[in-house]
Amino acid sequence: MSNRKTKLVSACLSTVLLISLFASMPDHAAAATVNVGAGSYTTTLPAGAIAPQGTIYKTANVTGAMPTNDWWSSAAWDQYSDVMFPHPFGIVAGASGLGVSYPVQSASADAMFGAYSNDFTLGSTATSNFPDTRVDGFSDWTVSMLWNNGAGGTMRVTSGHGLPFIYSTYVGGTPKLTFSSVPTIWSGSASTSVLGVTVNGHHYALFGPTGSTWTGIGSTTLTNSLAGKNYFSVALLPDNTAATLAAYKTYGYSFVTNTQSSFAYDASASKVNTTYTVTTQAMEGSQTGTILALYPAQWKNTSQPFAAYTYDSVRGLMKTVTGSSFTTSLTYNGILPALPAVGGYQAATLTSLVDAVKNEPNHTVGATDTYWLGKYLGRIANLLPISQQVGNTAASSNFESYLENTLSANFVASGKSNNLFYYDANWGTLIGYPASYGSDSSLNDHHFHYGYWIRAAAEVARNNPTWASQANFGGMVNLLIKDIANWDRTDTRFPYLRNFDPYEGHSWASGDAKFADGNNNESSSEGINAWAGLILWGQATGNTTIRDLGIYLYTTETNAVNEYWFNINNTNFKAGYNHNYASMIWGGKSVYATWFTDDPQKIRGINILPVTAASAYLGNNPTYSSAFINQLKTEFGSDHWTSWPDILWEYQSLYDAPGAISLYNANPNYTPEDGESKAHTYSFLYNMAALGQVDTTVTANIPTYGVFKKGTVRTYVAYNAGTSAVTVTFSDGKTMSVPAGEIASSNGTGTNPTITSLSPASGTVGTSVTLSGVNFGAAQGASTLKFGTTTAAVTSWSSTSITATVPSGLAVGSYNVVATVNGTASNSQTFTVTSGGGGGATSKLYVNTGGVLSGAAGTGATTNTIASAGGTNHDGTPTNATTYLIAGLNGTYDATKATGFNLFVDAGANVGDGLQVQVQYDFTGDGTWDRTETYNYFATNPVVDWENYTQGQGLKSAAGSFANLVNGKVRINVWNAIGSTATTLRTNASSANGQQSVVTIPFN
Repeated sequence: MSNRKTKLVSACLSTVLLISLFASMPDHAAAATVNVGAGSYTTTLPAGAIAPQGTIYKTANVTGAMPTNDWWSSAAWDQYSDVMFPHPFGIVAGASGLGVSYPVQSASADAMFGAYSNDFTLGSTATSNFPDTRVDGFSDWTVSMLWNNGAGGTMRVTSGHGLPFIYSTYVGGTPKLTFSSVPTIWSGSASTSVLGVTVNGHHYALFGPTGSTWTGIGSTTLTNSLAGKNYFSVALLPDNTAATLAAYKTYGYSFVTNTQSSFAYDASASKVNTTYTVTTQAMEGSQTGTILALYPAQWKNTSQPFAAYTYDSVRGLMKTVTGSSFTTSLTYNGILPALPAVGGYQAATLTSLVDAVKNEPNHTVGATDTYWLGKYLGRIANLLPISQQVGNTAASSNFESYLENTLSANFVASGKSNNLFYYDANWGTLIGYPASYGSDSSLNDHHFHYGYWIRAAAEVARNNPTWASQANFGGMVNLLIKDIANWDRTDTRFPYLRNFDPYEGHSWASGDAKFADGNNNESSSEGINAWAGLILWGQATGNTTIRDLGIYLYTTETNAVNEYWFNINNTNFKAGYNHNYASMIWGGKSVYATWFTDDPQKIRGINILPVTAASAYLGNNPTYSSAFINQLKTEFGSDHWTSWPDILWEYQSLYDAPGAISLYNANPNYTPEDGESKAHTYSFLYNMAALGQVDTTVTANIPTYGVFKKGTVRTYVAYNAGTSAVTVTFSDGKTMSVPAGEIASSNGTGTNPTITSLSPASGTVGTSVTLSGVNFGAAQGASTLKFGTTTAAVTSWSSTSITATVPSGLAVGSYNVVATVNGTASNSQTFTVTSGGGGGATSKLYVNTGGVLSGAAGTGATTNTIASAGGTNHDGTPTNATTYLIAGLNGTYDATKATGFNLFVDAGANVGDGLQVQVQYDFTGDGTWDRTETYNYFATNPVVDWENYTQGQGLKSAAGSFANLVNGKVRINVWNAIGSTATTLRTNASSANGQQSVVTIPFN
């Protein structure tokens, strides 16, 4: 995000750190590397790197990875703690004990507060000055803290979200409560074990053991005798009536000892059902269960009957239930890896915008830290499916190579001390270096950073399953997921769901939460981006555990965001607050502000970006979305946005695409947000114009789907990540067949494209074939025709007929021919390639335009620009490479021959560049590069005219053995290994032009 975090004034969501663009450092001699498939991480802190503090304030009872990014995290990081907000309480650990408050609710124009203001401190008669507070235990939404005076006097206190009780036990002392003023005793006396008290207008019940007595009544300090027992509890009461006190006394001795949430994804109903369970111990009697206070995002989605008691909180009204558990049920409205190509855009315009990104000298503009590099990975991950939709194979190859190479390079730790991941066993966390915004020292923002990486990896997995296998780099991706959202409670390397709060239902950004307002989370949309990445990664790799985890996190957090950030039902915000949206949520407040700017465009945009096909939840309530933009227009004074206009247009397109397109067209020279591209914005706006608005009333039985409605017409969309066609069933009875690996859509009006015949049905590569049928559309537009997975060049297109040329590069064999019309795939018809499939034996491959290797020479010399190395050494590692590919090759390996090449390059007047080439073979066309040869780079010079780079520079490395080509592929990656300027590669030269760039391969 442009300037997103460059004006930090504090270090909650992000410690005040400049973006680290560290140069490579010397190898750390003692580095311990742990291999994970083809990747690895180090267990030795890299030289010069910053780690979290060594001290963790915990007792020996706490083992395994330490939770961070929680509401109570400051208790583990500080000698005592900062203020913590287990609503309905506010608490703080100090030397004298636990400060207790019923937060004071108020509002100003730009903030809503539920502020801590001490009502009393719960301490011990053993001492008034404990040396520290230590975490002694925790569960999904509680923490137990121990005060120990070192002389046999201890106090252990448990508190948690939704618990109107605080539980304590004592050794070597008894409870001492020190009030901010003399409390009013309205029930009980010195001789009764239970007191009802009021202080600062707040009502509490004090539950001493049966037979215990009190001293200090009439003063600011009360002590309980415990009557030889060791337990004591406090309840926050909604009122000061005897009936309420009696009801709470029922559960006053039923101590909560554990809390746990469990979820289940019901695919048939597209529901996420979450059960919240408490385990209790009866300190007196036999009562089980307790009173639980539910947040709005919970009580609005449960069928549990409510008790009569409620609490106010900064999140809104909390309603209560009694018992040991309750269950919520949320609708999951699906996500997609990309919107279907149904927009009325100009295909040529979109192609040119895609090419503009493909031709960039550096997709990451020099960023190396895990946040900014992640954003640029996410940017290209958004573009890869769009390049495929428009049939831009050169861009697709470029984008996929960039994602694979960048991820792979950072997923290997051996032999380096930067651009790697380090496992800190003390805290149980995986830290990427270069770090930024306190992701190292305070463990901030890991879900923001790694979410982009996971989303990018999911896009690679969609296109290259072999790369994503556990034997290759899939294991490293799974470790990133475990760091931010470990689903396995038995894997003690990482805490359970680090960044996600199961009870509040959303993520937290600060690792240490050392603030007077508790923990915080700003960019909810970046957290949701991470959970969408989990869904897509799990779906692409067949890991239903990760997929379902992502669905739970995504569904639960989007529900919470709609309540607490957007307040879409207008039930949670306080009178006096002047906005219909809160940009940052804290434990004790909600504000209209960011860490980095007071620009209202960015204050609102920070909870929209990154915009992907998984951002459809932002359009679930079009009325609210319209009000959101209209209020911004009032605040800014115009809707001609000057910051992040593309983000705001994309948001607007979810409810008013024509209006967004009008604003887009009126500002053609806008500057894209750093994680965006003009190609993606153009595609998104026009696709939403065709789709209309999100329709949440219809669900599907597949995780990757979306339903939209324009007027009275629904469009059903589904993505099939599998290897065979599936039939998707929607809740309104609509069914749709989705081909393997395709995004299909249908508008439900009976106008699906249908192929009735091919003429001819067989022939050689280059044959002109006419398809007859119906509903192809009056013009091609963004529609495509494919023979198998290869897009064909179309010569004519009408609603009943398509004429195209059988693509070059196809081997002999049969291919399914499918027309995809505005995102809806037709049935298939079979065409048989009889001969001349471009895949016959050939040893010379010409480097032609469009990222193509071909058995035929080009028709006229052109050039391609090879991006600068940016002053960084990339020797041996393809970086911002330009790629050239041929598929469908058949040939017999000739062991008497070897790979060769003549690449004509020119550096112009530049000096210091070194061009490098890598030749790869996929012998069976299955997506796995079976042999990779990397040649030493070629130092160009400023001499006028072309220089010839050949295999004579020598092999730098080679991996994999040769085999025969059977429908195989050959690819070359060309990049600058060193230097600070771009160079030029000659392509598409005819024999008459001469100086043809060619690759020779050892096959007959």
